[in-house]
Amino acid sequence: MVLELMKSHASVRDYTEEQLTRKEVEELVEAAQHAASSHFVQAYSVVWVTDREKREQLAELSNNRKQMLGAGAVFLICVDYNRLHHAGAMHGTEIVFDQAENLIVGTTDAGLFAQNLALAAESKGYGICYIGGVRNEIEAISELAGLPHGVFPVYGLTVGVPEKRNEVKPRLPVEAVLHENAYDEQKYKMILPEYDETVQAYYGSRGSNQKSATWTGQMAEFLSKPKRPHLREFLEKKGFLFK
Repeated sequence: MVLELMKSHASVRDYTEEQLTRKEVEELVEAAQHAASSHFVQAYSVVWVTDREKREQLAELSNNRKQMLGAGAVFLICVDYNRLHHAGAMHGTEIVFDQAENLIVGTTDAGLFAQNLALAAESKGYGICYIGGVRNEIEAISELAGLPHGVFPVYGLTVGVPEKRNEVKPRLPVEAVLHENAYDEQKYKMILPEYDETVQAYYGSRGSNQKSATWTGQMAEFLSKPKRPHLREFLEKKGFLFK
């Protein structure tokens, strides 16, 4: 059942040494390409990093040696307007992608593609994990992958045969994210404390890395400071001007 597969997701950080073949990667990418795309622009690309030296550099730049060097496949999921530039040039047209709308379209397309890729991989028994750390040194990683104007990495994605699997983290209850007809923030007064109890029980009973923490406490700490302030300047260099 697809629904059961989706609800069984947990990030995998420990992989066996088995590497994915080109045939396996192409099969996953082809399936991922069938994600929805706004106006069919398909504003994404994926860089499959197989070169060992580049994986070493990527591991250092993303501060994630364990997964970048241990996974069966390492991908950079990118927003891509360069290919669309070439499409426009075939018709003597200079495309415009410097507006905020284009950034939303590109990141949405990349996200839908990535999640399709992740789901396809998990359907084959692989484990996956998203790596937001590629945005820490996003300019250096873009240079490493040879990303041209109009292209930037949104996140990394590791795929491989799991060495071990983690327990599924309890998500917010459906009523916390489902609003009918109008947004209702009053319900959080009851839902969030109850969810904190659920999350704290999970952290205290899981098989490894046990700790005492609540969801709201973690979010308060995580979101109390700005994250990656260098991104706006980098994106402007890439042609995304937020017009």
